[in-house]
Amino acid sequence: MKTPATRRLIAVALATSAIGFTLPAFAAEADEPQANDPQMAQSEAASEESGAIIVTARRRSETLQSTPVAITAVNTAMLEAKGAVNIGDLQGAAPGLLITQQNSGAQAANISIRGLTYADIEKSQTPTVGVLVDGVVIGTNTGQLQDAFDVAQIEVLRGPQGTLFGANTIGGVISIQRSKPTMELGLKAEATYARFGTFSAKAIGNYGDGETWGVKAWYFHNETDGFYRNVTRNVSAGWSNAENYGASLLFKPAGSGFEAQLTVAQVEQVFDPVVSNLTNSSEVFCGFIPARECNRNNTTDLYTTFGDAASSNYKAPEATLELNYDAGAVKLTSITGWRKSTEAQTQDFDGSSVDLYYVDRRQNYEQWSQELRAAGELFDGFDYVVGGFYFKSDYDLTQWSRVFGFAPTVPPTTFDLNSQHVVGRTESYAAFGDFNWKVSDTVRVSFGGRYSHDKKELFNGFAGGKLIDPNNIQRSQFVPVGTGKASFNKFTPKIGVDWRPNTDTMLYASWSRGYRSGGFSPRAATAATASTPFQPETVDSYEVGVKLTALNGKLDLNLAGFVSDYKDMQQNLTVPGGPTGNQTVTGNVPGGALIKGIEFDGTLRVTENFRMTASLAFLDSNFRDFVACGAYAGGPVATNACGAGLVPFDYSANRLIYAPDFTASLGAEYTYPTSFGDISTNLSWRHISPYDQQLSAASLTPTLNSAGAATRVTVNGNDPRVRTTTQDLVDAALTFNFDLNDTKAYVRVFGRNLLNEKTTTHAFTVAGLWSFGMALEPRTYGATVGVRF
Repeated sequence: MKTPATRRLIAVALATSAIGFTLPAFAAEADEPQANDPQMAQSEAASEESGAIIVTARRRSETLQSTPVAITAVNTAMLEAKGAVNIGDLQGAAPGLLITQQNSGAQAANISIRGLTYADIEKSQTPTVGVLVDGVVIGTNTGQLQDAFDVAQIEVLRGPQGTLFGANTIGGVISIQRSKPTMELGLKAEATYARFGTFSAKAIGNYGDGETWGVKAWYFHNETDGFYRNVTRNVSAGWSNAENYGASLLFKPAGSGFEAQLTVAQVEQVFDPVVSNLTNSSEVFCGFIPARECNRNNTTDLYTTFGDAASSNYKAPEATLELNYDAGAVKLTSITGWRKSTEAQTQDFDGSSVDLYYVDRRQNYEQWSQELRAAGELFDGFDYVVGGFYFKSDYDLTQWSRVFGFAPTVPPTTFDLNSQHVVGRTESYAAFGDFNWKVSDTVRVSFGGRYSHDKKELFNGFAGGKLIDPNNIQRSQFVPVGTGKASFNKFTPKIGVDWRPNTDTMLYASWSRGYRSGGFSPRAATAATASTPFQPETVDSYEVGVKLTALNGKLDLNLAGFVSDYKDMQQNLTVPGGPTGNQTVTGNVPGGALIKGIEFDGTLRVTENFRMTASLAFLDSNFRDFVACGAYAGGPVATNACGAGLVPFDYSANRLIYAPDFTASLGAEYTYPTSFGDISTNLSWRHISPYDQQLSAASLTPTLNSAGAATRVTVNGNDPRVRTTTQDLVDAALTFNFDLNDTKAYVRVFGRNLLNEKTTTHAFTVAGLWSFGMALEPRTYGATVGVRF
């Protein structure tokens, strides 16, 4: 039987980012959901009482094992133990989850769940996996790579989550909850030094009256010299300097049933957007660069770079206001979110010592969102969550390019007389409902749906032979290439049933439809392509699963199988047109793809101080009749339905991107009590099989008519340079915790990627011109010291 002190420690390990503590959680019997309780406060109370992990995946507070969806609640203490800087270290920790960074945008992430991803940074298009911070969705890939700091809990929901989380979550959702103000005096501070000149400092302070109000302030600084070496300039490359700071005010009038929390924050980052050269002899740029910079491998050679100096400046303020009111029969929630970002980034995209393709990109983005929810019980055994959602975003992008400039000292802003300007707007409305009906003591039916209306606008233009002052950019200065306006509507239903023959077993089955809005191509360069919208894509997901608790609550096992029917898939294609001769546009693939998989995760609490976790994911994915029109440079093209200069390209044999066939993880945590406190050990292994990072072409096989003209081109798989190696990522940490009366101190040593795996995190080939990539962080180790009270 656990003492109150032990229960409190377990609650802290689960419900806060408890630095230095990795005590195991103990499962409880499957509790009935309490619809939309004020999330973290009641979650912490329930967790303390039962030891169960509380999740809010269905906008209700319920135990992990009683939630009839595929979900992983991530142990954030494990992220802190390995000295993680951002959520990228979640990669492989949950079944079928990939999170990689690409340097083309600040805090930009390529996130894939169950083989569904969007690997681009353009803000006119939306991600396939939603990232929410305190209930507010981040509308673009830029900003999704959140800092692993001040996190109470991370929930990874796999499969379409459109009913409760919105249109653009066809792959799943990563929901991040930051810690609430404790309303008591407290401080947590630490400093870390690690390999590659990496230094970070973190501090969180709390204060309040202990009952009705509290305030929390935080500061996070991280800097590094980078793990690349630029041999042209003889300097370290990939450097970064980042700040994250903010405050949160919590107000809970005693006995009122009302709670308000206002959070304001800002991220500032200056970094080197370095790329590695992957150009080979088949590409044009190889004829202009030194021989040693051509035909390099995509493993060990990645860490040596040659490009010109570049930098990115990023600022992103944000504000969130959450209001909760418990009126007894109904609970009301309002979440208002605002986020803005400004980016000014130069980048040597060709990655060589010769000035071939260098850009200067200036971007502004702003989003507003408002969600209103009501939750309660219509009658005993029938609960609901209903609500409405509004989202609006505006952005503009201006890009100056120095193409074959051979003038590295001339800024692109004075070199390029035909800079491109893009202005976009998105406005969305939605109404949703999610219902649970307990039809018997052991059977529950879940159903619901969401109606979404999305309106997209895009302006695309070029300077038309004149210089544009980067400090005075006006839309009227650009010659329009094309404009577009379009609206998209969709109703996405879901239905599920779960059966609980006893308190330790739940079986469930569900069907849900995911929807990702259409839009316009930001890189289009002709009037026709710029004004033609691509259409929405959908995913029908069929899932069955079982959740088991055994060995008197010491063992939790979760198994899920799914089939995802991916229709009207959106893909980027290269076609003729525009000032450079080719342009990239987004189109739909009617054949789509079929993705099937089996997932497993489990937790074994061997003793009070020893816990093991494991996960597995098998994925079988393939395109169906993926035929798209493209430009063929290998000879004459026969007249066909694609239009002049184009020919049907068959990509059906290519692999889906960011869709590894197999992933696995194994983790162990052990805490050893000592006279001064305890010693905590943490060891984890993540296995990721090879996967492709871009839809590309290894080689082409044309089908010719009697006149020798191509009628069709078969693509023989993706380019091998965009394929990763097999990754076995081993991380370890050893933490010494010291009890100093009311203060706790700790010293930690850690290592990441101890086997020193070297591969790409993002790789890209560019229309036969050149190729580039970014590298996985190599073996890293460091030490942390900290205090808390």
